[in-house]
Amino acid sequence: MSLRLAIEGPIARLLIDRAAKRNSFTQAMWAELPRLLEEAAADPAVKLLILQSATPASAFCAGADIAELLANKDDSEWRAANQAAINRAQHDLARFPLPTIAFAEGDAVGGGCGLAMACDLRVATPAARFGITPAKLGLVYPLHDVKLLVDLVGPGQAKRLLFTGALIDAAEAQAIGLIEAVADAPDGFVNAILAASRHSTRAIKGFVRRVLDGQVADDAETLAIFAAAFTGADFAEGTTAFVEKRKPEFGA
Repeated sequence: MSLRLAIEGPIARLLIDRAAKRNSFTQAMWAELPRLLEEAAADPAVKLLILQSATPASAFCAGADIAELLANKDDSEWRAANQAAINRAQHDLARFPLPTIAFAEGDAVGGGCGLAMACDLRVATPAARFGITPAKLGLVYPLHDVKLLVDLVGPGQAKRLLFTGALIDAAEAQAIGLIEAVADAPDGFVNAILAASRHSTRAIKGFVRRVLDGQVADDAETLAIFAAAFTGADFAEGTTAFVEKRKPEFGA
């Protein structure tokens, strides 16, 4: 398996470990991703997940393994299973309950760009490039991932990237909203998230997902989540720390 999970206290790292193939994803890797996400989410100490290459300064992910696609192009059962595995992996990553960061030190192309878009935040080094290339292969990008792209950059830029299959550098990706930061490491975001309330970030992420999925007004559940926070341990610690002019120390 070329995808593995490493948990270091509050940080779970989902490592793409196939540098010799530019970290391209096989069907087995797409199928494995949801299980690893479940494992990370089940750890009560984890506050954050980072998706990155296991090899420093290598490609983030070149997308699907084209050799595998060509080898199975005439197998309808394999193609259906592959599509289902990709769709589930992307769906589950986009809805992982805790904050996620994609850290790209090199190219994030096709499905690799999709993986980055499914994370909450994207940080790239200056060497990284981003592109979505199905139109160059006679393929179509999944609707779920098209929506991720449109949500980030708007329909005009999304169409430009999809129609042309152009590769853009990290600076341009940041300028159009595809990534949040160009940096040599994601530490700024990581440290800020780790210092925040796990309860708050989890609930807020859930609210953002509701908005992205079309909800425009509170319902009984969101109102209850908002109200319950005022009786929680994190609210007590956060307000006490504010009054005492110190940094809060939130529990797991």
